Amino acid sequence: MKRTRVNLIVVRRSPLDPRRGRLEAGTLVLPCALGRSGTRRDKREGDGASPVGRFALLQGFYRADRQPRPRTGLKLRPIRPQDGWSDDPKDRRYNRPVPLPCPTSHEKMWREDHLYDVVLDIDWNRGPIRRGRGSAIFLHLARPGFSPTEGCVAIPRQAIRRLLERIGPDTRIAIVG
Repeated sequence: MKRTRVNLIVVRRSPLDPRRGRLEAGTLVLPCALGRSGTRRDKREGDGASPVGRFALLQGFYRADRQPRPRTGLKLRPIRPQDGWSDDPKDRRYNRPVPLPCPTSHEKMWREDHLYDVVLDIDWNRGPIRRGRGSAIFLHLARPGFSPTEGCVAIPRQAIRRLLERIGPDTRIAIVG
């Protein structure tokens, strides 16, 4: 069945628990986990908040050893064991992909916990990059029970393919505070 492409994904924070929310992509409505500190307009590195605003989805990554390439209009590439993401504000490569091993603080993209089996790069603090304003803000897979993220948006594993089929390079994500 051909899906209608959506231009806007809206993430709304729950009024009952600021660490949880609802992601809406056209007719697709999903529960989601948000940052352990809820949402913030003035996001900072390490604050545990998901940033409020409207952002592009720059690219996606997936674990090719665990699944075939998902169907989507968004640019995707396989994650490799040596892929990392700098989260050190002192690193000149802050909030950018880095090769591992890396001597500065970083996220490992190749994870055993499956959270990054599919991960989308949300355009938070990506250009111009401002040191200390937050890094590695992704849309990725949720933990069981939707426990909070470190500032990302996380959705159920069983729903990621339905979302990916609906998005492309013109899709934006709006995280509502």
